[in-house]
This record gives sequence, structure tokens and C-alpha cells, in this order.
Amino acid sequence: MPFPVIPEYITVHLGLPNEAAENVTLPFTAYIKNVASSEVYPTWPENALRANILAQISVALNRIYTEHYRSRGYDFDITSTTRYDQAFVPGRSTFENIDRLVDDIFNNYIVRRGNVEPLYAQFCDGVRTQCAGLSQWGSVELAEQGLTPYEILQHYFGENIDIVSNAPVGDGLPSYPGRPLERGSVGEDVRTIQQQLNRIRKNYPAIPPITEVSNVFDEATENAVRAFQRIFNLEPDGVVGKATWYKIKLVYNAVKSLSEITSEGLTISEAQRVYPEALRLGDMGLNVETVRFYLAFLGYFLPQLPPIPITDTFDQAMLDAVYAFQSAYGLKVDGVVGRRTWNALQNVYEQTLYTLPEDYQRFAREVYPGRFLVPGDTGEAVTLLQTRLNQIAAKNDAVPSVTVDGVYGQETARAVRAVQRRTRCVQLCAAERAALGAVNAHRLQKAAEIVIIRHASPAPISVIVTVPSTGSSVALTLTSSSGVSR
Repeated sequence: MPFPVIPEYITVHLGLPNEAAENVTLPFTAYIKNVASSEVYPTWPENALRANILAQISVALNRIYTEHYRSRGYDFDITSTTRYDQAFVPGRSTFENIDRLVDDIFNNYIVRRGNVEPLYAQFCDGVRTQCAGLSQWGSVELAEQGLTPYEILQHYFGENIDIVSNAPVGDGLPSYPGRPLERGSVGEDVRTIQQQLNRIRKNYPAIPPITEVSNVFDEATENAVRAFQRIFNLEPDGVVGKATWYKIKLVYNAVKSLSEITSEGLTISEAQRVYPEALRLGDMGLNVETVRFYLAFLGYFLPQLPPIPITDTFDQAMLDAVYAFQSAYGLKVDGVVGRRTWNALQNVYEQTLYTLPEDYQRFAREVYPGRFLVPGDTGEAVTLLQTRLNQIAAKNDAVPSVTVDGVYGQETARAVRAVQRRTRCVQLCAAERAALGAVNAHRLQKAAEIVIIRHASPAPISVIVTVPSTGSSVALTLTSSSGVSR
């Protein structure tokens, strides 16, 4: 899970969660001003008002950050009822001094020391109702005794709380990545699921452990997902679609009590991203190279995309191509490959691929199958990988030959690692992509540069492979009838 941000907007359900009622979306600051004006009196001491407003902000952010309602299938962030959340009265006027205080501290919130998630800072009036959290009227008495807002909050929530100040404002994207995660998927979202399943396993030991938490959706991850799905009456297909994603999140929040005042807490190490959330100008690595592949491929079909070579550097040429792609598909034109641009690239690539003749599709998937290959995989892509490995092994004694059986077992894994060592692919040992990238279209990873040449007509497709070490080039031409020819 990423670090919390202050959302620009919040969606409020004007009733009980299961009640048919209107949803209203409004700026987060306007929402807090409404809540504060509905929950407390503007004549209270300022320190009491500040303590109460911080509690209200923290409650709202906790609901958003944990996706308390969205993980249950609702289309809102919080309700307007004090029975479940905090008071919100649509259309009401707010108080000037409360507005001023909210503008001052809207991006501050309460956390347990060492934890990341906004504290579910439960509160009640302390007269008609009692609770384990803040007493609204009690906070007035403490303020009149001279306590600061922080001291008031410590009185109710304990000494081990901190106030996060000046938190960044973000767009509040849903946590679901927008595409199902399955065997061969890679990225930070995979790592999130692996961590959450391992924590859930403490309460549900029938879920097998994922011994290596990485960014690769491997066989162990698939087995854990299937077990989780069986326990919680989901289709046990091993794929983390939207329903499974939010069920995992719901159960994870529950076992850690993230939406309770007694939360186990989400530590910094659990929230820290290991893999980049977005790619920008100047970035380097495997993720950049993958995006460049998609852009180079799509450049053949989209005249507005400038042709680019496949390298591992996010340079000006790639920036121009990203700008062009974002403009063509109605995305925010910022030159940053975030989740929405990444999903759009993958979707357009797959859609484009399926419009091609079967021979074209086969050739494109030989260049890159669209996913990582990991131990335990079977099928045509593995068969191709093994065939290419044997072609290398015939000319290089450092690479062992393998049985071409379409099963990615230990024998194939050893050969892949040998290729990785030869091509210095040290970023991922599951790499699998290194083998297909290196041994097939790239020949040796990063030893050859592939440029897809655009034509005015749909056929043939020509690919030029240039080997920098020798300066020589090989032209490959693809036709629907003959496949690839030199």
C-alpha cells in the first residue's frame, strides 16, 4: 500500500451504507468544513476545535486509505451518518472560524508512532454517548485547562501518536491496478498482494506461504491466491481480478484492524514502494525498456507516434512518444508513464495484436509474449523459449541444453540463469523476459537494437536488427503468408 495522500475530492453517501441514497462528491476541504460545523460548536476554545478537526480529518482519511467501503463493493468513501462515520449535512452553511482552521490543517492527520495509515480517531460527544476515543465535550474542558491540541489528542489516544503535517495532495486513484494480475504479471501491485496474503495467512493458515516476496506473480503467489479464493468463496482461478483484489484488501484490513482505533498498524516498511510508481524522463531499467517496446510496436499502426529504438533509457525520444500516445488516447499529457498510461499501453497493444493475422500475432509474441515467464509455466511460449535456449546452447557451451516439453522446470530455469549471466541481466532472476528478449528478437539482451519500421500499407512488416558491437544490420520481413524471412 502506498503512503497516504490528501484527496482532492471525497464521495459521501447520504444515508446508511445499505440504504438507497444519493452520493455527493465534493472537495475534501469543503467536506471537513461541513463535518466540523456539524459536529462541534464554533464558540469552543481554538485548541479544542483543532483537536476535533484533526480527529475528523483522520477518520475520513482512514476510510479513504483503507477503502473501507469501496472494498465492500460500494461506490463511495464515507457515509453521512454518525452511526457509522461522522455527521455531514448537505447544503448547510459553515462557520468562518472553522473554515479558517480547516484551511490551515486540512493536510494534517493523526497516526500511531511507527505506523503509516491515518488513525481511525473515533470520537463521541462524551455526554449522551461514550466511546473509547475522543470526548468532544471533554476536549473543551482540557483546552480550558491550557492543553494544546496535541496534548488533548494524546489524552484520548495515548502517548504514542504523531501528527503528520503538510501531507501531499493526490488524485486518490482506487488501489485496484485496473488490470487483472495473474501468473507472469510484474510490478508493485504484485508485491502488495504477496505481502497482504502472507499477513492474512497468520489468521488463515490454509493459505500457503509466499516465501519470496518480489514483484513477480509466480507459482507460489498463484497457489496462495487460489487458496484465498477457495476460503472466501470466490472462483479459484488464481487470477487477482477486481473482486479478488478488494476481497484481499477487505480481509487484510480486518485482520490488521486498520479501520479500528485498536489498529495493528501499517508499518513504513509495509507501505514503502520498492518498485517505481511511475516512469519519468531520465529513468532507466527493465520497466522503461518494456514501455519502449510497446511504443515501438504501436508506432507502426499509429502515425502520430514517432519511431523509437528499444533501449532501457527514458530519453527525449521516449518522452515525445509518450506525449503523442497520451494525446492520442485522451490521457493527461504529462509525459509520465503512471498507472493509467501503462494500462492504456497494454490494452492498446493487446487490442492491436488481436486485429492482426494469426502469423503476425505469433511473430509479435515471439518478440515478447506480453508477460513474464516464471517456473511452473507451461505452453507455447515456454516451448519457444526452450527452442531458443537450445539454439544458443548449440553455439555456447556455458548455456546447457534443455528438453523442449513446454514445461518451465528447473532444467529450463538453469538455462535461463546461464543466459542471464552471459547477458548480465541481474535485475530479475525470474526473468524469463531476459530469455525471450535476449534469445529471440533481441538475440542477446541489450546487444541488439530493434527498430520497427513503419509502412503506409498494412503489410509487410519489416524489422531491422542492428548489432552495435559490429555495426552490422539484419533486415527481417514479415508477411502473412511466409512468416519471417531474411
